[in-house]
Amino acid sequence: MLEVGDGHSLYWEVSGNPDGKPAVALHGGPGSGSSPRLRSLFDPNRYRVVLFDQRNSGRSTPSATDPVVDLSANTTQHLIADIEALRVHVGIERWLVQGGSWGVTLALAYAQAYPERVTEMVLAAVTDGDRRDTDWITRDMGRVFPREWERFRDGVPSAERDGDLSAAYSRLLHDPDPEVRAKAARGWCEWEDTHMSLAPDAAPSLSVADPAFQLAFARLVTHYWSHGCFLEEGQLLRDIERLHGIPAVLIHGRYDVSGPLGTAWALHRAWPGSELVVLDDTGHGGGSMTSAIIAATDRFARDQGE
Repeated sequence: MLEVGDGHSLYWEVSGNPDGKPAVALHGGPGSGSSPRLRSLFDPNRYRVVLFDQRNSGRSTPSATDPVVDLSANTTQHLIADIEALRVHVGIERWLVQGGSWGVTLALAYAQAYPERVTEMVLAAVTDGDRRDTDWITRDMGRVFPREWERFRDGVPSAERDGDLSAAYSRLLHDPDPEVRAKAARGWCEWEDTHMSLAPDAAPSLSVADPAFQLAFARLVTHYWSHGCFLEEGQLLRDIERLHGIPAVLIHGRYDVSGPLGTAWALHRAWPGSELVVLDDTGHGGGSMTSAIIAATDRFARDQGE
């Protein structure tokens, strides 16, 4: 556990080769927490891999599963500072940064703040945190999944259905009544599972998760989305020049309807040295995405050894 201030303590771990190529893996969500699966994205003989649970998620404390939790000290800027504090704590000079989904947004924000600390980047299911994209997920995709979206929209009071649905759900997720919180968490997670992929073999994950996990996940996603991910609109694309010279592989699924390919394409076009890998068998995850990430981390390990 690493104390990072504001009453927060982060769970972290290191695995692989102590003398290997340093890397940090940033989990998605926000709020998913890290998992042993992230270790499998790196060759343990070649990499020294750092995982951690972002504020209020996973094994970090305080937990967003608590009946009452204050998320005011949980912003993108706090998480960037946490990543840098962890790098210093474990004694790493520079590292490869890997992220998936929300972890891509966080990875880009961190790398733009500390480009001198980043050797390479491997980013899968590319997102940039813009309100344009969260509006797409919470409102515009009602044209793709009208029945499911109406159920999602109707999960908030009628007076709030034409406004910011993330903010409306966030209020419900902090309601004093545990039944109200649980219903909102379940409704949010059901909608997330709906829009993750158009791939025919896509399987639900969040809607069948433990209710405590659903609550923590939904609270953190809605907290970030209702605040524009604590970024200026267009910030990460605007500041992409800070990453020029950093090799990167961007990996995105053709069937990812919740995160249209255009975001990855725009970043790739503005980022010399980046490579865009489009997968024709997956959406926001699954399919060949894991093997594509491993291929990228293996290549960067080989490049270092040559």
